[in-house]
Amino acid sequence: MTRRAGVWYFYGRKTIQGGLVINISGISTILDIPTILLTGTSPDAPTGGSVLELFTQASPFAFAILILLVLFSLLSWTIIARKWMTFRQIRRQNQAFLSFFRKSARLSEVGAASELYRKSTLSGIFSAGYQELNVQLNASKAQQSARPALSDRNIAGIQRALQRASAADLTALERSMSWLATTGSVSPFIGLLGTVVGIINAFNGLGFEKTASIQAVAPGISEALIATAAGLFAAIPAVMAYNQFLSAIKNIATEMDDFSMEFINLVERSFS
Repeated sequence: MTRRAGVWYFYGRKTIQGGLVINISGISTILDIPTILLTGTSPDAPTGGSVLELFTQASPFAFAILILLVLFSLLSWTIIARKWMTFRQIRRQNQAFLSFFRKSARLSEVGAASELYRKSTLSGIFSAGYQELNVQLNASKAQQSARPALSDRNIAGIQRALQRASAADLTALERSMSWLATTGSVSPFIGLLGTVVGIINAFNGLGFEKTASIQAVAPGISEALIATAAGLFAAIPAVMAYNQFLSAIKNIATEMDDFSMEFINLVERSFS
């Protein structure tokens, strides 16, 4: 260490007013000062690891919790992707089928073209209603020699056919929705269970240490908190998707009810 023109040099590094650049290892060797006093850390002190390292080094119980939450999340995302594609196809084909239905002059034309809209819920309702209409008309022809006319009883039968088709479509749309609701409500508690057990193990292991320090419990607490994060990661997308899909199902149900009434009105005007 030398001084030149008011500037101190430490092994080729100099101090400047307002800032200090020091070779810490060199100073510790010359002055015989332990490195831990200069840096504030010990060479043997544990260093923080990444999330992946915490995952791979987790205890068997914490690892089982994390694997369970990963399975919940993967299955939820699979359902979300499939439902999103299904609802998008239904929305597009419902609009196309409804436009074609209102432009057509004959129900037979719509019945022949309904196969082109297999993803449309309105097409399924129309097929059920149109099939029941033909049954009712054939029954009326057997009883009447003139132009067949539908009675209120016949109209009620067509309405029941429409309701059955609508209920079947809604049941199909609601399939797997319960899993999203279960994931959204249960996953945080599963993650919390892993966190609580991990913290218990961390503080229990602290009793076997000679000295109590934050370094002794930090790895266990970090491992425990990863379980809570994994639970929230699985729950939040599931809850958001469940609410969005539930709203979409309600909109589709409203469309089917409106179309059923429109179909019944058309039948009453044409065959009553």
